[in-house]
Parts: sequence; C-alpha cells; structure tokens
Amino acid sequence: MTDPEHAGTDKASGDPNDPRLAQHLKHCRHLAIDYARRFLPIFWRQWCERLGECAERARSNTDATSLLECKRLLEASQYALEEAFCQQLGNGFDQFKNKQLKTLAGEERFSGSLLSRVEPSDLEETIAITSITHRADGCFSGPLWLLHQRMALLNGGEKIAEPGNPVSPVQFCEALRTSLLPLALDNRTRVIGFKVFDKEVIAPLGELYEVMNRYFVEVDLLANLRYTAASEPSSKRPAAGASAVGHEAEAPSPDIGTPQRRASDRLLSGMATSAGTHYQAGLYNAIRLLQGHLNHLVEPDGDAEGAAPPTNGTEPHHRPRNLEQLVSLLHDLQVLALTQSQGSGSEARPLIASQPVRQVSEQVLEQLATGSEGSDALAPGDLYTIDLVELLFEYMLFDDNLPDSVKALLSYLHTPFLKLAFIDTDFFEQTNHPARVLLNSLAEAGARWVSNDGTCQYDMYNKIKTTVFGLLAKFNNDPRLFAEVLVEFNAYTVSVARRQELTECRALEKVQGEEKLREAKQRVNDEVRQRTDNRELPSAVLLLLLQPWSDYLSFVILRYGESSNSWHQCVKVMDQLLWTLDPKTRQGEKARQREIQGNVLRALQAGLDNIGYDQAKGKKLLEAVAALQRMALQSRRAEPAPEPMRSRLESIAAGKAGRSRLTPEPVTEEEQKVVEDLKLIEFGTWFEYESHRRLKVAWYHKRTLHYMLVDQQGRKVAMSSALQLARDMIAGRARIIHGSTQPFFERALENIYQQLNAKAGGESAEEAAHG
Repeated sequence: MTDPEHAGTDKASGDPNDPRLAQHLKHCRHLAIDYARRFLPIFWRQWCERLGECAERARSNTDATSLLECKRLLEASQYALEEAFCQQLGNGFDQFKNKQLKTLAGEERFSGSLLSRVEPSDLEETIAITSITHRADGCFSGPLWLLHQRMALLNGGEKIAEPGNPVSPVQFCEALRTSLLPLALDNRTRVIGFKVFDKEVIAPLGELYEVMNRYFVEVDLLANLRYTAASEPSSKRPAAGASAVGHEAEAPSPDIGTPQRRASDRLLSGMATSAGTHYQAGLYNAIRLLQGHLNHLVEPDGDAEGAAPPTNGTEPHHRPRNLEQLVSLLHDLQVLALTQSQGSGSEARPLIASQPVRQVSEQVLEQLATGSEGSDALAPGDLYTIDLVELLFEYMLFDDNLPDSVKALLSYLHTPFLKLAFIDTDFFEQTNHPARVLLNSLAEAGARWVSNDGTCQYDMYNKIKTTVFGLLAKFNNDPRLFAEVLVEFNAYTVSVARRQELTECRALEKVQGEEKLREAKQRVNDEVRQRTDNRELPSAVLLLLLQPWSDYLSFVILRYGESSNSWHQCVKVMDQLLWTLDPKTRQGEKARQREIQGNVLRALQAGLDNIGYDQAKGKKLLEAVAALQRMALQSRRAEPAPEPMRSRLESIAAGKAGRSRLTPEPVTEEEQKVVEDLKLIEFGTWFEYESHRRLKVAWYHKRTLHYMLVDQQGRKVAMSSALQLARDMIAGRARIIHGSTQPFFERALENIYQQLNAKAGGESAEEAAHG
C-alpha cells in the first residue's frame, strides 16, 4: 500500500504482522491512558465544584439536596470511575487490534425506528455527546486525519475514521458514558458533567494528538504525511485510498449530499448544546432534513437537490410576490378564524370548540393551488413550513399535559403562527423568540390553572382566551406584537404564581410539621410497643408508657433528634422502669433496684412536668409505679391489665401515632406495584380525577408515604396515602398527567423529530404517533 517513491521512509508500514506495529499500538495506548490519568482528576474536581455552585443557586431545598447528593456520590466514587474510564479506553485499543472497534455515541447509536422511542432525557445526553464529538472533530480535523492514516497501517492497511480510531473524541465520550452507567445520577447532573468534560478533557486533546503524531514521525511511520484542507467539490477529489500514503494528501470530507443516506444521520451536526439556541437550531435542521428525505422517498423521480431545503434553516428569497400572496391569504384565514371562534361557544356550552388544524393547512394549499402560479406557488421549503406548523399544533392537541379547554383555545393560534413562520424565518430556531415564549407561557398557564371543563383558578381561562383572540384580531404583519402581548400576559401570570406559591408554601410548612410530628409519634409508638408487646404489665404502667411518657418521648425526638443523648436517656429510663417491676429474688438484684428506682421515679416526674401533664393524674401514676416497685422487692408479681383495657390503650396510642388499624391492611400485587411506582414520582406531578379536578403532589413523606395534594390555587385539599392513590388509579378514578419540565415548544419539536425519524425508518404513521 505504500507509495513506491517513498517506501523507504515508512519502515514500519510494510507488514501488518510486524511486531513493531504491536509495539507502536501499545505505546499509543500508554500515551492515551497517561493523558486520561492527568486530566481526569481536574475534570472530577471541576464537575463537583460546578454541582456545588448549582446547589447554592437551586430554587428549592429538594433540588439543592439532590445536587449535593450527586456531588458526594461522585467524590466517593472518583477513584473507581477513573479506573473504569481508563479500562474502557484501553479496551478500545484491544478492539482496534481485533478490528472490532466501531463506537457510535451520537444519535446513530439508536437503530431505525428505535430512536422514536428514546426518552427526552436520553436524547439530551446523546445530543450533548454528539455536540462534543462534532465540535472536537472539527477543531482537531488536521491531527486526527493524520492519526487516521497512520493508525490505518497498524490496522493492516484498512482505512479508519473517528468511530474506529481508539483515541478519537468519541472514544473519550463513550468511556465517560460507560463508566457513569453504574451511578444513579439524574440527567441534569450528567449533562453538566459532559459540559465540564468537554472543557477539561476534550479541549486539550490536541496535546495528545501532537505527541502521538510526533511519535509516529520519530519511528518513520508515514513521516512525510501532510494534511491539507479540501477545497474542491467531492466529485473532483481523488479516490479515498490514494491519500493514505503520499507526501502531501488531501483530507476527504464526508459526502453530506448523498440522497440514499437517512437524513437523521446528521442530527444536530453542529455546535449544538443540550439546551439553548444551538440545540434548537440543530433540532430544527434535523426536522427539515427529515422532511426533505421523506419527500424524496415519496417522489423518487424528483430533483434530489431541489427537494431538500437549505440545511441552515433559511428560506430561498427568489419569490417575493409569492410570499406576499401567501401572507395575504393567511391573513384572510386569520380573520375567518376570529369570526368562526366567536360563534363556536354558546350559552349552553360556553367553551370554545377546537379549530381543525389539518383542514386549515389543506385550505391554504388548495387556495394556493388555484392561484395564478398553480402548483409552483410554493417552494419545497414553504411546504415544509406549512407541514411543520401543522405538526406543532397537532402535537398540542394531543398533549396529555394540556387541558382540553386550553387546547381548543390555543388551536386558533395556528394561522397567526403559520404566518409568522413565513414573515420571521428564525422563529423555529430561537428559544427566546417572543412568539415561542408566549406559546410556552400560555401552555404552562393552562396546564397549571385550568381544567378540562374550563373551570379555572384566578380566571385564567378567560385570560388565555382574551390573549389568543387579541392576537387574532391585532396581528397583521408585525412580529413585535408577540413581544407586547408576552410582556402583558407574563406580568399577569407572575402575579398569580406568587400568590399561588405563597399559599402552597404555607400549606406545605404546616403539613411538613404535621408529618414530622406523625413520624415522631410512629417512631415512639414502635419503641414503646417493642417493649410492651408480649409482656404482661399492670394497667398503671401501660397507661403511663402509652400516653404521657409517649408524649414526652415525641417531644424529645422532635426537639433533640434520635441520635441525641436526651433520647437515649429517655429510652434507658423506660428500660430501667420495666426492669424494676420484675420480681427480685436475689439480694444483688434487690440492692440494684433500691439504688436506681428513686432515679427512675424522678426522671419520670421530670418528663411529665416537661409536657405539662396534669399534676394530680401524674402523682397517682407515679404512686402506683412506686407501689409496684415495692411489690417487686417482695418478690411478688402485680396483676396484669385486663385484656379489654389493654386493647383500648393500645388502640388509642396507635391512633395518635397515625395508625388507626393495628393489623396491616391487605394489599394486592397490583396495588403494591402501583405504590412502588408512586415512590418514584416527582413533586409537582399532577393527577386528574373523574370530576376533571386537577390536584398536584406538592410534597410527600418518603417514610410514611403520605402525599400532600393541592388544588390549582395552591390550597391543601387532602393528605392521601400511597395505597389510596394507587387504588384510585387502578379504579380509574384518578390518572397521572404525564407532564414535562421542558417548555411546550421544545417538547413539540422533539416529538415531531421522533415521529418523522420513525417514518423514515419504515414505521407507519400510526406507529410513529404512538412510538
């Protein structure tokens, strides 16, 4: 494979079985692992510091605690993670040697239709890795290309690329992803980690590549190889194999115009990050590529280049008259939608009926087709825009997070948003575009304060209705109107949110206090019953331990905690009391009892005084205890409490501890499974009940599994047990509204991408919709 003219300079490139090639590969493996061991400690430290900073800025104690727990987990696991990382990196060299290395850490990791079923959290991690690798491949294109050619000789002369190079950026990202798999880290922590990893480990990779290329030059492995960036079209480039061994070769660029490749293979192939404008631009471009790809499949005889829209999201500007005609048509449809909406409600049914989004799109296309330009009235990119806006609003109509009444209102924004998409071509890519933010705000407010039947808190339904139809009436061709409406609507919702959060916060503080007391009483009841169950005791002792002394124990555990000396002393007094009531036959035991029984009585008296127990009742109880202790010294056993009295005392104590039933309630296997699932839900999860009432889980106690449910105004409605919630769900009386922390628009675009990608992979439209 060597160039005859320079065969003498490539001493190690002649025989794939040359032992020197194995030595070169071993040396490269050592260089890569040494690089990782130098930079990984910096990465772990910076990652942990970043998590600490995020915890300080967290909006709730729950978020802060979660971040700090992840930080502690990373700090505790650092050594093991570094070893796992280096092991994974080293394994890449072994796979390379066996010609089995092909690491795809971007969206290509998911095959065909499976990508449509990827969770949003997995997609974010995949996009983060894809972003890192694309950026690094671009930054280190020169030294990487040199390494590809030189390492090809270590691979028996077979051409390699990034997935097959054991030191390419994708191998480092995959090593991190794999080493983190055993850790229970949330997606936010992982994405933060990948960002820090990009800065601290990937960015300095040029140093490693320089050292490795210099080593190859020193051992005369393609020592005269040079990299020159390609400047000619791909059709004029030499064959791929010709550039591998010459003095000065041209680095081949991937052919991005091949129509046979799935367009989704280039998902977010830019400087995308997991959130923000770059991410949205990449996602939008991926959708446009898929639209072009699907159009090519439908019309295989068409011009492939003409069928696909520009990959940068811009629209062609060669048809100003057609664009003006389109905007005018959309304005007429907007006026028509306003007129129709006014008559869609009635006194009997005041709710607005949904606008048929698909019919509006079809109406646009029909009217344009009958115009002067006929079928040439729209460029392919314009057809994709009409289709994309339709998909956006169809997703909205099936979004489980939105009440039906709000879906109906927002459906009337389809036409003004379609018009905006032609007037402002950056609309889909900018996360902070006023129209996008407004739609997100309207959707969030509707999900938060409106029910399916239109009932609402803070008159939010009418506020959304006024905003939507105000846009229909006022939006001509000036996108600035969206910013004005956004400012006014957000001012209203911010005020409402503050009132609701204040109400919810007060209710939460009260419930947390009640639950803390309930938990303390349960802990005390367990501690007392552990000593009294299966043991015959006099009535006075049972009354003392199950009532006033249990109250005092609850006071101690709330004030000082279970690990305090005060708590341990109280438990010790209880144990000593019970010991002093047992009949004593030995002189040593009698002497010991005489020594401690006075201290026990004084400790009991102090405890009763601390909780303000009735003095007369307390005196009688302690006098009874003293009499029982004297009987024990006389080797006599007191008469136990009658069974009915004992059962009544235990029932009262269990009720005070929040356990109305002394025997566990039977739970079916299905109920237990739902209860286990409920343990995993997050605060803020919404339930919808049969009456269309929506209640939110504002908080739940992990030990007692009591869930605080609040209404859309933030007021506490109920404290429901996990078992009761499970039974309501199984019976169909309640269901979880599967919402998302992502803004509506971002959820919609990701869903559209997944559906189009599924169709490109061969699924039916129905399968894609439910994938």
